[in-house]
Amino acid sequence: MNTFELLGQGLLTALQWSNLLYALIGVTLGTAVGVLPGIGPALTVALLLPVTYRLDPAGSLIMFAGIYYGGMYGGSTTSILLNTPGESASIVTALEGNKMARQGRGGPALATAAIGSFIAGLVATLGLAFIAPWVVQFALSFGPSEYFALMLLAFMTVSAAFGESTLRGLTALFIGLALGLIGIDQLTGQTRLAMGTPNLFDGISVTTLAVALFAIGETIAVVASRTAMDEKVEAIKGSVWMTKEDWKRSWKSWLRGTAIGFPIGAMPAGGADVSSFLSYSAEKQFSKHPEEFGKGAIEGVAGPEAANNASAAGTLVPLLTLGLPTTATAAIMLAGFQQFGLQPGPLLFVSNATLVWGLIASLLVANFMLLVLNLPLIGLWVRLLTIPRPWLYAGILTFATLGTIGASASTFMVGPLPTSFELGLLLMFGLLGYMLRRFGYPIAPVVVGLILGPMAERSLRQALQISQGDPSVLVHSWISIVLILLAFAAVLVPMILRARGKGQMLAAMAGDED
Repeated sequence: MNTFELLGQGLLTALQWSNLLYALIGVTLGTAVGVLPGIGPALTVALLLPVTYRLDPAGSLIMFAGIYYGGMYGGSTTSILLNTPGESASIVTALEGNKMARQGRGGPALATAAIGSFIAGLVATLGLAFIAPWVVQFALSFGPSEYFALMLLAFMTVSAAFGESTLRGLTALFIGLALGLIGIDQLTGQTRLAMGTPNLFDGISVTTLAVALFAIGETIAVVASRTAMDEKVEAIKGSVWMTKEDWKRSWKSWLRGTAIGFPIGAMPAGGADVSSFLSYSAEKQFSKHPEEFGKGAIEGVAGPEAANNASAAGTLVPLLTLGLPTTATAAIMLAGFQQFGLQPGPLLFVSNATLVWGLIASLLVANFMLLVLNLPLIGLWVRLLTIPRPWLYAGILTFATLGTIGASASTFMVGPLPTSFELGLLLMFGLLGYMLRRFGYPIAPVVVGLILGPMAERSLRQALQISQGDPSVLVHSWISIVLILLAFAAVLVPMILRARGKGQMLAAMAGDED
């Protein structure tokens, strides 16, 4: 009952008209920047941090949380309609969502993303209030070897789930892992593969790579195709809302995505990127229509969108209870707490209970606001597909360029002219994205390798340092063993199923010839 009373007091704080206004501003800004390639919630919170210095601490933090949730919602819009993720957690949504949009089912895709995000955010926020201590206790039991096993599971599931070939998936993954090696070594401080370029000391930006592979690569692929520019995309085919069959296929995915996203978001090595990829793999395994994956399966939108929004609430568990930020946005929110002389941790729930529970309750309010904002706009968003192809892709290039410059304005000289270094990388990785598409390699594993590669390397090296080079430390706990076995199963099971499917097809063809 104590938790209910505290949550009730938090709702009274969150429902004050000034805090409602802060929440509305936050979710509106978050949704707006979420649809822009390269400008995610972390950058927006960072820009607003100095502005809110003289504001009420509770109102400022409520606004930051609204931006965080709004950015998760907004990122799905361009992912589905334009195959251009607004931020890295929306990459998976683009895989099936954009295929649905091209078939005239952009409305149901946006609807299942919005409703799934609402349900996941609601359940995960209640989980934040009621089961946070248990989740944190489990996450604290993870050592470096357990984190490495978790990363290995993410690598294997992604490589097996995307594309028609596991080998091609692994090849794409290793490209991402190689890119993740660029920059300063996190343990020794030595520079690796930077080729003497100071701009590469911090490594390759995930935002630049994701925007280049998806937005620029897609644009080049469309321009290079003789028929793509003339291809007719149906904006609306049938109802803009979800059908009874869509609801039937989505509700279990929403719940599974929430169950995957919340605990992984609460882990220091987790985050929305990991949970959304794992959710997509799970949906592909559980779906009664696995043949639709890669062609526009609604489960591939519902599950990952629920997972990344549940993960957003899960991220606040270690932030509020341990003062441990696990994402860039959470790190900036930590700076926001410290700006007002507050230190997140167990004592924060005692010394500033009103603020903490007001923040948690405001997440419930922000979820309702986002649903009300997004559902009526679905018909309007789908009309984006009616824009002529040349105009549409010119707009995508413009937003991708502006977003990249906004995220990193570093320059270098080419003769007498200053040139943006990030724009050079954007073009180079855009060409890489086109080549991957051209030869049938999946895109997502490259981004996953860049995001998770440094985490996996750090965990592996820490585990081996602790054990003085003994590799058995990687299987010293039941958690590590289970995760590693699941990783091998994630690769072997799809290969066996594909081999059986090909064998049955050959047998059927032989029967037809007889």
